[in-house]
Amino acid sequence: MTQLMPPLDDLLVTDEEANNLTYFAFAKSHKAEPALAPTKASVGEMPDVLAGRYRIERLLGAGGMGAVYRARDLLSEQFGDPDPYIALKILSEEFAESPDASALLYSEFALTRRLRHDNVLRLHSFEVDTDCQRAFITMELMRGLTLDKLLCERPLGLPWKELRDIALPLLDALAFAHARGVLHGDMKPSNVMLSEEGVRLFDFGLGQAEEGILPGLPHLSRNRFNAWTPGYAAPELLEGQPLSASADVYGVACVLYELASGKHPFRRLPSTEARDGHLERELHAPRNLPKHCWPALRTALAFNAADRTITAAQLRDAMGATSSLLQRLRLRA
Repeated sequence: MTQLMPPLDDLLVTDEEANNLTYFAFAKSHKAEPALAPTKASVGEMPDVLAGRYRIERLLGAGGMGAVYRARDLLSEQFGDPDPYIALKILSEEFAESPDASALLYSEFALTRRLRHDNVLRLHSFEVDTDCQRAFITMELMRGLTLDKLLCERPLGLPWKELRDIALPLLDALAFAHARGVLHGDMKPSNVMLSEEGVRLFDFGLGQAEEGILPGLPHLSRNRFNAWTPGYAAPELLEGQPLSASADVYGVACVLYELASGKHPFRRLPSTEARDGHLERELHAPRNLPKHCWPALRTALAFNAADRTITAAQLRDAMGATSSLLQRLRLRA
């Protein structure tokens, strides 16, 4: 009779292996030698073709924890797909050597996959190349301009109509994420793209699920990576407090202010330094922003989390409202 299951002894693993979040991902088969999480000695150089399927073509961008490449899906190409190109995210060698590296990358995949929204980047798959001991994410290849590059081209900011066409879908995506219990963690211009298909929010690498959401997902701390972007991270994050929806609101408010004026609200200084220097006293409504939108944006820019009494959804409603509508609402009240 054919043996359908391997012997029980072959399935048993040590406590160390069972607790290792990347053991099973990197184990090639049940008879393979125990494959511990990648270390400096075990992480190999990235090949030209990952997992025998994705041919790396060129680097698209690199951030604090990983890099994104343009790649060609050879399997899709073999079956005649006229557009077999994808984007592929892989952790940098420095972070790939961390014991929790692959779990962090999978966490990003699981969080983003939960967000099926027109203005959130679409992910395809989480995969592992067992030869080079690297995990990676495949995702849609966006063609367009990130907001940091747009700001370089528009140093005086955007007129209100253009700004609104970016602000509303961006805030809608963030509000949707928060409603689904997902926190972004790294709101900044380079993580938002104007693609051929509209605004896309991406890179949830520093994101987390709120308590009770995706309970099976390991809640791994990003604090040790010191990866917050100081000019867009709320003061409480830089002081070691946990990520919150309010911190995301602060980051997106900095982005919106910058789009409206061409300048960062606090000179891109770390928010703690800007707070201690009382730079909020120098804040003025950007000239490209309608006056009725300023109170909401100003609240979102509060250094003190207790004073930041506005949600992404409320900020979206304020940015989407017209002055005539607000006037009618006041008259009714």
